[in-house]
Amino acid sequence: MNILLIGGGGREHAFAWKIVESPKCTRLFVAPGNPGTAKIATNLPLSVSDFDGIAEAVLQNDIDMVVVGPEEPLVKGIVDFFAISPELSKIPVIGPSKAGAQLEGSKDFSKQFMSRHAIPTAASQTFTQNEIDAGIDFIKRQKLPVVLKADGLAAGKGVLICQSYEEAEASLKEMLLEAKFGEASAKVVIEQFLEGIELSVFVATDGKNYTILPEAKDYKRIGEGDTGLNTGGMGAISPVPFADKKFLQKVEERVVVPTVKGLSEEGIPYIGFLFIGLMNVNGEPFVIEYNVRMGDPETEAVLPRIKSDFVELLQGMGSRQLDRYMLQVHELTASTVVLVAGGYPEAYEKGNTISGLEEMPIDGTALLFHAGTTANENGEIQTNGGRVLAITGLGTNLEAALSNAYAAVNKVCWKDLNYRKDIGQDILKLNQ
Repeated sequence: MNILLIGGGGREHAFAWKIVESPKCTRLFVAPGNPGTAKIATNLPLSVSDFDGIAEAVLQNDIDMVVVGPEEPLVKGIVDFFAISPELSKIPVIGPSKAGAQLEGSKDFSKQFMSRHAIPTAASQTFTQNEIDAGIDFIKRQKLPVVLKADGLAAGKGVLICQSYEEAEASLKEMLLEAKFGEASAKVVIEQFLEGIELSVFVATDGKNYTILPEAKDYKRIGEGDTGLNTGGMGAISPVPFADKKFLQKVEERVVVPTVKGLSEEGIPYIGFLFIGLMNVNGEPFVIEYNVRMGDPETEAVLPRIKSDFVELLQGMGSRQLDRYMLQVHELTASTVVLVAGGYPEAYEKGNTISGLEEMPIDGTALLFHAGTTANENGEIQTNGGRVLAITGLGTNLEAALSNAYAAVNKVCWKDLNYRKDIGQDILKLNQ
């Protein structure tokens, strides 16, 4: 198969690495890709939202399947764009329709969907600019802390956990009146804070059948000890020791099954990945959020654990025959550490030269994924984003995986490099 992968971050580099492993992949193209994907695939200089350019590339390169990595083109309707084109409609696109992408594109829609299908989640209410006084009254009736979420896409940064009523009121005004997150915060969901341990469960579905992939736990805050601002993700581990068989069975019965069934009942086409952000509250699963694609950096920890052919998984979704796919998982632990530009998630520099990449281990103990990088005229790799690299350590247990990850991290350097040194430490303490 000739496959086109859309996206250019760490998630897409991990996808590309896994796709080219498969003997079913003849050629892989990545749009736009990054210097990491350029080593194993053909990069195409196309924006993820350039649907016309993507369509032309599909026809020119005899593409047999399109895999969509990030949420933006899904929310903008790339699947629907292909479906209505006579030339493109028979090419499977791995990703949900625009209607299905609302599960991520609108927090309000996802909350209402969960309510309709009795899926456990935190109590909440949604407010607009015209309802700000009602929103403030609602805040005052909640227990602290209180959670504020921008309704739309905010690059993983649109969630605020407010420790006081004053902070929550000020944040609501910033979001609704001052467009703190742009159009994304034209509506704000105010919800109950859930006390527990967070984890992510990933589902591949063809709209009817589903396969539950290895779970992961990510680390959102910029600072150690889960302090500071929310980011797109500073690290991840897989598997998650506290997600035992009993808990994951509850997740399947109470969340996965009603979600897949609910989408089908509502006539919403959904072929692709579903990321379910969960809170384990005293052994009971509650949904924090849906994402309509694989998470980043969780993908970099989950995909190395998949032993079975990844392209066969994609084919199973695209052909609506996922029930024929048998997932096999490596009995190993993966831990991902994200290396970011100094100042991220606020202002940060681009264009700093990265050294040490050639010293990365090649003995299978760690994997390097490019996220926000670019190559200059001399072929030097430079920083080109907030999250720059993701390094995944592999081992027989979490301690070994973390040791291998940080050993590899210590080989890489650039001006104002930053990363969390405590990824996975909370889980190690739980296990002691």
